[in-house]
Amino acid sequence: VQLQAFGGGLVQAGGSLSLSCAASRRTGSNNGMGWFRQAPGKEREFVAGISWTGGSTYYSDSVKGRFTISRDNAKNTVYMQMNSLKTEDTAVYYCAVALSSMPSVVASGYRYWGQGTEVTVSS
Repeated sequence: VQLQAFGGGLVQAGGSLSLSCAASRRTGSNNGMGWFRQAPGKEREFVAGISWTGGSTYYSDSVKGRFTISRDNAKNTVYMQMNSLKTEDTAVYYCAVALSSMPSVVASGYRYWGQGTEVTVSS
């Protein structure tokens, strides 16, 4: 399974971006999905996750209330709407397929990773 993320770019603080991540095919099982990010010099961190059904979503405290994750299983695509962006949101954002139907907050809970899309928030 290959994942390709789209939608990164340069935006001013307070602005919005919408990321999408398309999988090349179904994995053959019902998997949760997640978004992680990695800022320069920092470790990769969990941002948001969504269950296979889309009925359960999870967010890191730093983005809760500003970011919204969603998915369209018919299109094998997961989305993340990012509003009220802050300079500290600057990072490369990665999407990933979870090992189970529920997302994990740790990177080891994922089996497939996209190549990343860069988000830069200017002040």
